Amino acid sequence: MLTDSERTEIEATLAHYPHRRSAASGAMRIVQRHRGFLSDEALADIGAFLGVSVEELDSRATFANMLFRHPVGRHVILICDSDCCYVMAYEQMRDHISARLGIGLGQTTPDGRFTFLPIVCLAQCDHAPAMQVDDDFHGDLTPERIDEILARYE
Repeated sequence: MLTDSERTEIEATLAHYPHRRSAASGAMRIVQRHRGFLSDEALADIGAFLGVSVEELDSRATFANMLFRHPVGRHVILICDSDCCYVMAYEQMRDHISARLGIGLGQTTPDGRFTFLPIVCLAQCDHAPAMQVDDDFHGDLTPERIDEILARYE
């Protein structure tokens, strides 16, 4: 069941959409912000509220980069592995983050602080290599710069 807060936030966005189902992606982001990820129960709650099937919500959630169907850390690190970032030392940056956090791509630190994921493109080619932590973009990465950035989230 949606919480009163989740319901209020979703209802506030409905006026911006021509149909209730059009608000599905926004509703999923709202619920994820409250719950941390989109469980099967969360999708059922959203679907019942908007009149959208769980299957449709699941297909949208698994397609979108920033909607998570499994628990993630408090901070999500997305490292760009596009061609541009790749040639500008992606592997070195990826390996540095993995060594610093003690996890590989697709994993979460044991304390639940960070989840480390690849992403195809962050549209930061002019600042490659690049990564995103939560909603913050960071480019022109070096191992030292990564250490400074991650320290802000610890």
